[in-house]
Amino acid sequence: MHQIDVNTTLNKQEQYLSLLPQIEALCNGEPDLIANLSNIIAALQQSFNWWWTGFYFVKNNELVLGPFQGPVACTRIALGKGVCGTSWQTKTTIIVDDVEKFPEHIACSAVSKSEIVIPIFKNKQVVAVLDVDSEQLSHFDKTDQQYLEQLSQFLTTLF
Repeated sequence: MHQIDVNTTLNKQEQYLSLLPQIEALCNGEPDLIANLSNIIAALQQSFNWWWTGFYFVKNNELVLGPFQGPVACTRIALGKGVCGTSWQTKTTIIVDDVEKFPEHIACSAVSKSEIVIPIFKNKQVVAVLDVDSEQLSHFDKTDQQYLEQLSQFLTTLF
């Protein structure tokens, strides 16, 4: 049985620095993608207590919901639609301080106020996105981007 050591007295950067090696250790030796992604989402959620955290997989030219924690979510997202579809299309991380101001934002939940989406690559193609929502405005910053992109690099080895 694996445990994640969460220390909420640490600042955000210290939390990421503590968590990322634990995530890699958690996945070490487990070949199943869904099992690993499910545990990664649980570890992120346990550490940061975000509103919604999950993956969308690129399947048949759309994003399809994968492992997540939080309320019920949108099941499918088209290329270029919403924050997730735009991140996939542009192949870039997107931080949105206020989702109400994002063109074509897909409101899966009215509680979500800010969002960060990180593309995950395999052979230079986006194969999935990591989507994180907060119920607070301007919740995500360059620190989140830096460490979630580092996590994305690790995730590439799992796909």
